[in-house]
Amino acid sequence: MSFAERKDAPLPNSLPRPPGEFEQLAEVWKPPRGWRIFSAVNNTYVGLMYIGAALLFLVLGGVLALMMRAQLAVPDNDFVDYDTYNQLFTMHGSVMMFLFAVPVVEAIGILLLPAMLGARDLPFPRLSAYAFWAYAIGGLLFFGTIFFDVAPDGGWFMYPPLTGTEYSPGIRTDFWLLGIGFIEISAIAGAIEIVVGILRTRPPGMTLGRMPIYVWAMLVIGGMIIFAFPPVIAATALLELERAFDWPFFVSAREGDPVLWQHLFWLFGHPDVYIIFLPGAGLVSMMVATLAQRELVGYRWVVASLIATGTVSFLLWAHHMFSVGMSPASTLFFSVASLFVAIPAAVQVFAWIATFASGTVRRTASTWFLLGFFGIFVLGGLTGVMLAAVPFNWQAHDTYFVVAHLHYVLIGGMVFPVFAAIYHWAPVVSGRQLSERAGKWGCALMFIGVHLTFFPMHIAGMAGMPRRVWTYSESAGWDVWNLLSTAGAMVVAAGVLVVLVDLILHLRPADKVDTNPWNAGTLEWLPLDSYAARSIPRVEGRYPLWERPALREEVDSGQHYLPGSVTGMRETMVTSAIEARPEYLLRLPGPSWLPLLAGLGTAVFFFALTVKFMWVALAGAALAVVAILRWLWEGDPRPGGKLHAVGGGVELPDYMSGARSHGWWGVVVLLLVNGSIFASFLYSRFYLAYMADAWPPPGVGIEGGWFDAVSGAATIISIVLACIASSLLKKGLLKKGLQRKGRAGWFAAATVLGMVTLSLAFAVQCHAARGADPTLHAFAATAWALLCWQGVNVILSALMATYTLARLATGKLDAVRRATFDSTWLVWLYTALQGLVMLGVS
Repeated sequence: MSFAERKDAPLPNSLPRPPGEFEQLAEVWKPPRGWRIFSAVNNTYVGLMYIGAALLFLVLGGVLALMMRAQLAVPDNDFVDYDTYNQLFTMHGSVMMFLFAVPVVEAIGILLLPAMLGARDLPFPRLSAYAFWAYAIGGLLFFGTIFFDVAPDGGWFMYPPLTGTEYSPGIRTDFWLLGIGFIEISAIAGAIEIVVGILRTRPPGMTLGRMPIYVWAMLVIGGMIIFAFPPVIAATALLELERAFDWPFFVSAREGDPVLWQHLFWLFGHPDVYIIFLPGAGLVSMMVATLAQRELVGYRWVVASLIATGTVSFLLWAHHMFSVGMSPASTLFFSVASLFVAIPAAVQVFAWIATFASGTVRRTASTWFLLGFFGIFVLGGLTGVMLAAVPFNWQAHDTYFVVAHLHYVLIGGMVFPVFAAIYHWAPVVSGRQLSERAGKWGCALMFIGVHLTFFPMHIAGMAGMPRRVWTYSESAGWDVWNLLSTAGAMVVAAGVLVVLVDLILHLRPADKVDTNPWNAGTLEWLPLDSYAARSIPRVEGRYPLWERPALREEVDSGQHYLPGSVTGMRETMVTSAIEARPEYLLRLPGPSWLPLLAGLGTAVFFFALTVKFMWVALAGAALAVVAILRWLWEGDPRPGGKLHAVGGGVELPDYMSGARSHGWWGVVVLLLVNGSIFASFLYSRFYLAYMADAWPPPGVGIEGGWFDAVSGAATIISIVLACIASSLLKKGLLKKGLQRKGRAGWFAAATVLGMVTLSLAFAVQCHAARGADPTLHAFAATAWALLCWQGVNVILSALMATYTLARLATGKLDAVRRATFDSTWLVWLYTALQGLVMLGVS
């Protein structure tokens, strides 16, 4: 243990603070006012707007659910017709899963994580703001389709062949396929922010073993989003290509297979259930410890169970596909995996029970929501174990039993913890508590309503009621159960309404918050202002406020790290990923309209592309790209050239490049997403090859031989040129100034030639596939899908190289200030290596 980590070590800044330091800090972090609030980028404002938008979509999705329940309340009802009902249940599922469940867990993370980590903000504030605006604007456009009778109607899972052009002409399905695009972008942007923020902006001393459980949960789900969302991105791209250009990925007559969609969709869909549940579990672990006024029992076991759940969730996707026909070995594997995943969830439940049992529990509104969570989620888990048994699954599949199970798990595992968290952490935002009475009434109504709504669905499902039917005959005997479910839905709505009214009446964000009503032990309960905590604390354990009662006063008086703005800009401290040792100061951007413009452009691009307004789509894409490039241009400030004292004898630089840079970590995470999408395309090709009668079919092939040799040689040359360009920087060839004639030229020449050879390799691969018509057979279609993805990466590499050269030409790139080239270099090498992999599978 180092001197700085000892409990008896002196405070980093124990001397009186210089005059004007606090005022300067407050001025630097001064939030925008009035209508300019929409230009805010720091986590407090973005997180609150994010949560507000998610709750709006919860209400909108709930209204759709009430309309569905009104239609099903009595037999042979004609409240809505079948076509409207199909749109209602498709939009309800899509809104709840894509516009509420995943966004709200990321939104809570963006709001709470910086405070829990003792950081001033997460490392990419404008990325968080962009993720919000793309989601909010795009989500409202997507929801608006229901008012114009063009809402998707193929179910939130969009199974082919029903969603192919033969059975779903028009643009309803396209609105889902392209409309989900902005949500995928937003979720991945949020995951990059969360993962890099957790790993690189923790306070000194907060090792991985000292992180709060909620931080662990968010780190796990950030990793899950990175690997779970790419399969559905690939699936939506393939189905849209099939609908737009007749490439037969899911058409069995041309060796496609509609079951491929199910594999790709559930490779996303089942992990997504745990992406929704695990943050709720993390919140529960935090609240249980605080309400019981003791440390969480079994901290290491709970962390291990979070990691185990996240890992095993990727082995369960065919749990949803037992009825499609699988080999006995495959069926056994997925059944056992489905049973096994209950074990780590049970570990957490027992840890919570043990913590409550061994502490003195405070009975707040949050406590009642947590008890409701236990009662609902455990029952949902038990029916999940039932569905893991294959013979039972065959009988219950596509019945209302599955609908009941899904809602017990999602409402119990996510909605109740989120509402508990709202009542628990509201004082962090407003400085005062919400109404305990309203919270308890809302909890009671929701708890009763959930059981009244969904327990009868188990019985209706066992009686044979299938999912997705818009009406039924009185002779079926389902009328009593449906009437009870409809009444229960009204009770749930009343409970949600009570909570939302309480929020509207009593939640008012405050500039300065100094309260800890629950005597919590973690850092988000430090005194907070627009700049978060006054100084970044030194952490000595898992519950710093319990272990050092004076910490709140010490931090607020500036006695810990970075008590002011040493660079004159917004800034936070970047620490090492494992031990959280200080490495450098990260200068953060201030308010800007660019994220809003980029989000608007992204939403317009996808919406206009759906309705075939191509010029509008191009304009939206251009707006998004220009806004992003502009904020990146501003986001790489010139190094100060000196070390800054931050306290405790620690002096840090204000710039970092290479593998220690937060930007490098962000690009690596993005490339993991990129590689996972590529792997999903490869999986599609291998799966269809395995299922096909002939692969490749007679007369449909891709030329190899010298084409592969030329493409491979060009790719290798491009890799060599990338290494030469990087070496020029590392060896300091450019240290004396890139503007000197000749020295900048070598670097520019290596970069340009590298892009030319990379593009040549791609062009040769396309030329080799020129004789393979992608409309004739899935073999050619999958080959061209891979080429399209490689083309996207080549274009991205060329765009980044052009941007790098522009910074070179303006004197903003040198041996020290090289973060831009580091990012370009990573994407360049990845694209080249991906091209070599394609040569091996063509």
